[in-house]
Amino acid sequence: MVAPQPKPNIKARAAQKEFPKATLARRVDITHDLMIIWLKCEEEFTFKPGQYCTLGLDGIERAYSIVSGPHESELEIFVELVPLPDGVLTPKMWEMKVGDSMTIRPRAKGIFTLDQRYKQHLMVATVTGIAPFLSMIRSYLYNGDQGHRFYVLCGASYQEEFVTYKEEMESLARAHPDVIAFIPTVSRPQEKRNQGWIGDAGRVNLIVEKYIEQWELEPKATLIYACGHPGMIEDVKERSIAKEFKVKEERFWKE
Repeated sequence: MVAPQPKPNIKARAAQKEFPKATLARRVDITHDLMIIWLKCEEEFTFKPGQYCTLGLDGIERAYSIVSGPHESELEIFVELVPLPDGVLTPKMWEMKVGDSMTIRPRAKGIFTLDQRYKQHLMVATVTGIAPFLSMIRSYLYNGDQGHRFYVLCGASYQEEFVTYKEEMESLARAHPDVIAFIPTVSRPQEKRNQGWIGDAGRVNLIVEKYIEQWELEPKATLIYACGHPGMIEDVKERSIAKEFKVKEERFWKE
């Protein structure tokens, strides 16, 4: 899922050639339509946890939330394939091999960053929407910050969509139980692909109220962040605002 971008014209294509390059250093295919890539930027690329970068191939650009923290040497991106004819950039990205390069705009953008005025952060994501939350949490732990607590709810249709990041989040939650709580949920628990799933079931937006109550979160101390599918975000906002919570959002769109 990516943010919408206007179709590039000839001038945009020419300008893109001047952008710095980011070389594919590593790639892991999670499912047929989900992969994680690690890019090595030829020029220093600075960003705040939660921001996104703009990547391009053949004059086509899209915005991608960054998984890695600013302290990491490679740029980590969680990508969902949008097949042709709807997808434009991601089918090209699926053809990339280690050593191939993309363009990257030199400045990160976005205001979906950690709000330090709140001490409790309830983060709600669908699949690739986990990306900015990982960046925030990794950075928080790396910097040795204190006084904040993260509650992460992540939804997916199928359990394999959690591979890697579910394991990372569960490991972090075990290592830092006073800082991180993590709950994954699948929306299609009865399907064969979810056989053996023993966690929460149902769409992630439908369990938000349950965990607000269970974790005893209060509106004055807690900010809710919602990242991913627009429908999920709208429902989370409606439910949370009714309980006087503030909601910060980052919408992901199909190409």
